[in-house]
Amino acid sequence: MTRHRGRGIASINYPIGMNLGGDPSQALVHSNPSGKFTVALSSIDLGQGMKSVTRQICAETLGVPVEDVYVDTADSDTGPHCMGSFASRGTHRVGNAVIVAAKEARGVLLEAAAEELEVNADDLVTDGKGNIHVRGAASKSITVKAASQAAQFKQGKTISGRGIFLIPLSTVHPETGEMSPVSAYAHACLVVDLEVCDETGDVKVNKLTSAYELGRALNPKMVEQQLVGGAWMGMSHALYETPEPYYPNPDHGGRDFNEYLMPGPGDIAPHDITVLERPAPDGPFGAKGVGEPPVVAVPPAIANAIAAASGARMRELPMTPQRVWTALRPAP
Repeated sequence: MTRHRGRGIASINYPIGMNLGGDPSQALVHSNPSGKFTVALSSIDLGQGMKSVTRQICAETLGVPVEDVYVDTADSDTGPHCMGSFASRGTHRVGNAVIVAAKEARGVLLEAAAEELEVNADDLVTDGKGNIHVRGAASKSITVKAASQAAQFKQGKTISGRGIFLIPLSTVHPETGEMSPVSAYAHACLVVDLEVCDETGDVKVNKLTSAYELGRALNPKMVEQQLVGGAWMGMSHALYETPEPYYPNPDHGGRDFNEYLMPGPGDIAPHDITVLERPAPDGPFGAKGVGEPPVVAVPPAIANAIAAASGARMRELPMTPQRVWTALRPAP
């Protein structure tokens, strides 16, 4: 029995969202008398960090502390319209909509503060700590809370904003039909080092090395964790998860995670990640998306590494030991 080592590489570009009628997302932002803000979305947080990143985007745009912003991902009946949480579109589409809504709400907030301070709203700035003051005269100020209360109980103003973001419809080449379905692409390159056992077909991933270009990382730690988790999912697609051989008949399929195989902590390889920031011109603060790109490059990189290690070219997923063993022994 010999374990053969190999290295495989895969590079991808990944479209962020898609152009279905402009791929719109909407957002609503409003304050309450305590000076706190609520962002209403129909964009659901599936664990990808939607609430965290839209909270940051809203707070930055309003100029208030992030802890003063709450994100409510309600549903399609009570929230503003959204195409959905798919295609790695959340940060880009929803984030842009939140910026538009927060800018409108900020405008009303500064108008209310200007009325109380008896100055022009254009002369006011926020400090990100819950205060509004006259530019160049920090001593002449009012808190966001006091401005919100004045607006709602004294001035009769509603501090709120509405936002929508649409991708401009692409032109279509009259002869070829060529068009651009999206406006932003993420890019990735992944290197996999692994071992293949020529007796059992077992594949052991030893190391992952990757570089991702994602626009701008608005929450670097969350981006890192999503890249790690995405690569884990990619390994699972590549080497473990399958409903076969019984699909679509579920009678003898995996009934729980003892029978439906996924990689465990002992199967996860070290992962060296580099994040390259190239801000997108139309992204919220330059961000694109990070949802699915870390998954996509892993299966082809593993397939290339298996070929480099053993000469066996795998063309089906998952690349189970049985399939690898069979590929190592071509039929006579």
